Amino acid sequence: MTMYRDEFMQRALALSAQALDTPGTEPFGAVVVKDGAVVGEGFNHSVAHFDPTSHGEIEAIRDACRNLKTVDLAGCTLYTSCEPCALCAAAMHIAGIGQLYYAASMVQSGAAFEGVPVAARHPIDVEALRAEAGAPFAARALPAEQRRDAEAVEILRAWAAARRG
Repeated sequence: MTMYRDEFMQRALALSAQALDTPGTEPFGAVVVKDGAVVGEGFNHSVAHFDPTSHGEIEAIRDACRNLKTVDLAGCTLYTSCEPCALCAAAMHIAGIGQLYYAASMVQSGAAFEGVPVAARHPIDVEALRAEAGAPFAARALPAEQRRDAEAVEILRAWAAARRG
């Protein structure tokens, strides 16, 4: 477990504050830290990039992976201006982030955004996202059907076989 360092949270908050003057952004900033240095930064560009996955944490993870030329961020810590949603938590898990520090909670950010028109932000139903993300597809609200699995499995096996040596 890494020790909290306030300068990294200050940087995440400074990135978050960029949304005050940057059209198409929202106030969610994050930094990825490895061995005491920032290796990735990001803030929310969902509206500007027409990308619903462009959250601050996702952008910081993408930046860190590019900078380190890896998809394995084991040993890294993520500092973020707001408690991560299920999408960002999943990305952190996939990337191997080992420690998280966050500022505002989901409840606090929801209260702060109360009354902001949907047209002015990219709304996320956090509770629905948490429920959907953790459920098997058969139990999710999104209709889903499995098709042509045998062909897909053959491609997966061929790819894996080529890498086994």
